Amino acid sequence: MALLVAPVLPMAPLLSGPHLDVGAGNGSPGLVLALLRPELEVTLLEPRRRRWAFLREAARAAGRPDVRVLAQRHDAWAGPPSPSVSLRALRLPSEELVGLVAPGGRLWVLGEPPAPHPELRPEPGPAGVHVFRRL
Repeated sequence: MALLVAPVLPMAPLLSGPHLDVGAGNGSPGLVLALLRPELEVTLLEPRRRRWAFLREAARAAGRPDVRVLAQRHDAWAGPPSPSVSLRALRLPSEELVGLVAPGGRLWVLGEPPAPHPELRPEPGPAGVHVFRRL
């Protein structure tokens, strides 16, 4: 549990909403952030049906039925770019990620950072989290 929650704790006060979590899987960091920041509007994208069902029920049981849990991939996202986007342990091309982040917004990556992209500038972040600001 500490592995899923501890790296997210220092991120929580730094986020601006709404927040989009790509490949939400086990709920970290997206669902954890939603529970730490009840005022934050959070959308979780998870294409795998079993994990999607788990996340939907976990959000409801934790008192956050307002968290949007969508059974879809990042490349099917039809919403607007978000000021805050996170992903954990996904190796997605930076070209696919940049369009999810609103200009001036931040991409929070737990795990391997994406390849450099001219519109994503690295910034200092909490330990274990790669942060990029979209130009």
